[in-house]
Amino acid sequence: MVLATSPQRAAPRLAMVAGEASGDLLAGMLLAGLNKRWPGLRAGGIGGPRMREQGFDAWWPHDLLSVHGFSWELLRRYRQIVRTRDTLRARLLLQKPDVFLGVDAPDFNLALEADLRSAGIPTVHYVAPSVWAWRAERLETLRRSVDHVLCIFPFEPELLAQHGIASTYVGHPLARTIALQPDAAGARAQLGLAGDDAVVALLPGSRRAEIQHLAPRFLAAAALLRARSPQLRFVLPVAPGLRSLVETFAQRSDLGSALTLLDGQSHAALAACDVCLVASGTATLEAALFKRPMVIAYHMGWLSWQLMQRKRLQPWVGLPNILCREFVVPECLQDGASPAALAAQVQVWLEARTQAPEVLRTLSARFTELHHALLRDTEALACDAIQKIIQP
Repeated sequence: MVLATSPQRAAPRLAMVAGEASGDLLAGMLLAGLNKRWPGLRAGGIGGPRMREQGFDAWWPHDLLSVHGFSWELLRRYRQIVRTRDTLRARLLLQKPDVFLGVDAPDFNLALEADLRSAGIPTVHYVAPSVWAWRAERLETLRRSVDHVLCIFPFEPELLAQHGIASTYVGHPLARTIALQPDAAGARAQLGLAGDDAVVALLPGSRRAEIQHLAPRFLAAAALLRARSPQLRFVLPVAPGLRSLVETFAQRSDLGSALTLLDGQSHAALAACDVCLVASGTATLEAALFKRPMVIAYHMGWLSWQLMQRKRLQPWVGLPNILCREFVVPECLQDGASPAALAAQVQVWLEARTQAPEVLRTLSARFTELHHALLRDTEALACDAIQKIIQP
């Protein structure tokens, strides 16, 4: 696709960059709204399958930016990523789209946005960097780089305004995608699970490095749980392109028919399960919107962990806990994410089904309140904000 200039254009020319599966998901939903607002919209840049479904021209795939922490993978791919950003910058400076929209991926997008903005190209950043959680120094970078920020959490605009950054709270698009009352029975039928099965969903992430760190721990925890309760069933959604890696770990776990690997279908897994064991990230918010008790886990390389800890600003890592401002669900991080610790925390939730159902009801009510707080007409609000940037 070429973002060619046109003296008479009914729809804006949009450049976008979205990294990783979560960014592709958010960008795809936003593009659906943009296409409704501006039929004939032309958009190109870096993106994935959800974006391509909306007519996006992906010059590079979104998984180019899927790198886990400060890892050898990052060092190995650093030159490729920088070369891609330089090539993209040159292309956009030449073609001058009406607006550039960076979706998450702040390490890649903010530097690109700063250069484009200095050249007179309006820039919008979708999903504020989590400066309220760690790396507060990004606030000044954000102020220099963008004309407007589309915020997905209600407390963010006030914080950004204190630093002279214009923003709009647009809600979280997942809150509209996920029903307030999930259909557990329908999801179980879809996945071939019986209505009375006790089901644990395992979600070790969508990036290769995440899975390498977390899948063996999750599967080992599942084996411990099954040794205690042989009737337990486990479902593990697998991101595209990673099935062979997950199958290798699954074969070592000796869970046999108790484990079902799914091709995607993470929402079906969350709707169907009783409890989920989930990697810290967007999936934790999805689990909360499905009103599911969860154990949040994360593990990374030693250097990445040390660097993150030094820049961390609050005690929570998981989004449900951050949004609720307390530990409503347990977090098992780094050395605390041992299979034994993970299994013990999941077992607490499983036993609560019969021994403390009021705890589960309270958690579900808390997550329902959160769902309502995030529920907005995201696409319309985002389009309104972008339109003001394009046509001040």
